[in-house]
Amino acid sequence: MTMGSLRDRLAAATARPEGAENAAATDAAPSAHAEPAAPPADPGFVESSPGRRLAPVGEAVQSIPPPAVNSNAANTAAASVTHEAEVRRKAFVTTQNDRIEELKSHIHAELLKQLGPQLYDIKVDQSELAKKVREVLKDVLGAQERPLSGADRSRVTLEITDDILGNGPIEPFLRDEDVTEVMVNGFDSIYLEKSGRLTKVDARFSDEAHLRRTIDKIVSRIGRRVDESSPMVDARLPDGSRVNAVVPPLAVDGSSLTIRKFSADPLTAADLIRFGSLSERTCDFLDACVRGRLNIIVSGSTGAGKTTTLNVLSSFIPTDERIVTIEDAAELQLHQDHVVRLESRPANIEGKGAVNIRDLVKNSLRMRPDRIIVGEVRDASALDMLQAMNTGHDGSICTLHSNGPRDTLSRMETMVLMAGMDLPIRAIREQVASAVDMIVHQARFRDGSRHITHVTEVERMEGDVITLQDIFVYDHSAGFDENGKSRGRLVATGLRPKFLDKMLHSNVAVDPMVFATDGR
Repeated sequence: MTMGSLRDRLAAATARPEGAENAAATDAAPSAHAEPAAPPADPGFVESSPGRRLAPVGEAVQSIPPPAVNSNAANTAAASVTHEAEVRRKAFVTTQNDRIEELKSHIHAELLKQLGPQLYDIKVDQSELAKKVREVLKDVLGAQERPLSGADRSRVTLEITDDILGNGPIEPFLRDEDVTEVMVNGFDSIYLEKSGRLTKVDARFSDEAHLRRTIDKIVSRIGRRVDESSPMVDARLPDGSRVNAVVPPLAVDGSSLTIRKFSADPLTAADLIRFGSLSERTCDFLDACVRGRLNIIVSGSTGAGKTTTLNVLSSFIPTDERIVTIEDAAELQLHQDHVVRLESRPANIEGKGAVNIRDLVKNSLRMRPDRIIVGEVRDASALDMLQAMNTGHDGSICTLHSNGPRDTLSRMETMVLMAGMDLPIRAIREQVASAVDMIVHQARFRDGSRHITHVTEVERMEGDVITLQDIFVYDHSAGFDENGKSRGRLVATGLRPKFLDKMLHSNVAVDPMVFATDGR
């Protein structure tokens, strides 16, 4: 049945006018180029447009949803294609990396063959050595049958020069001024301290042997060695950075390397104020205390910034005084002219020749010092430090690891007992109370910032207890901001310290308003 006849029957069923029937038939007449007619429809149903079902005459035409597409199957197919592409990409990257590692090993062997001992001789001019290394690199890379891309060539050149002339994969971090400490827990685990926060990085050594070569190179430059017979080393690098290395069998999971970088420009009091480590008012007070020749202990945990604070306090010492500094590894950077720097020395391979902090403190008393500055008191040298403070060497300053002002005194007692002298606890406490005038305690917060949290006066003995009095304390009541930074500040307690009279002997007076509780 044609479309026209269907329309005729519909017209008859609805009693349409005759003219209308003819018009409908004429409109529906197929053209010469029309598609073949559709199969005859059931006369009892109205033909619908695509996507609609045939409905009985007189009923509404209903929509039929288009055939459903299997979205799960399409997603699975797309994911499969993506996975295959990722597998191919990783396989290519792995192959390319393997080729580059093999090439680096070949270049390293060629450098050892051509330059030999020059690579590790500290007397060789480094600029001349760098020139020779680059020449060998150019020759080896130029002889490759499959030339490297420009990016890979630059990568190989940088990694080889860092490895041979520098410190391998940690060299870029040592050059980064924002990195303060580099910690290697094993050849494949490297952490950095940056802006006070610890971060793990993707860089790694090739293997344990690569890490050991780097450690050997670092310690050999300072005339030290590390091996199974002497598996630990703690020393100062030529640029002032401090290095600590531990190798097996003491390091169970592989060699460990820690480098605390040395800042060429030490932080000043103005920097600490800007960072919020202390307030301007507290800084002025500490300046007066140093000029007033108080004996001060800077305490705090590891990484709290004790050495930085010690350096700032030492900068307040008048330039006409003779200063003797004593450290395990020289880190202090004093700008006064009249300074003698002493550094302890470990025993040699025969176990002889050691010079410890205690030996240096004893010797410094014969050097006519006006001030004795000890980088860190950690053993029986505490007894000699107390004796120095009690025998006319006022104005001495040292640092000590502790968790607070009260704990600082307990640690001093313990270290005095390490000297092996059979002294009653009360006698030791009397020595501490008479020698130490003030404790400056510093802490590192969870956000990585460092703050002075206590400036505390050591008063006197009351019974068997040393009494302490806080002059400034860190107020945490303001809480933290949205970035986790502390909103707190160092505030005065309103108490006037008793050592102000001692400061007057050095012609140093302190404005009483410094201790007002409403100041900032």
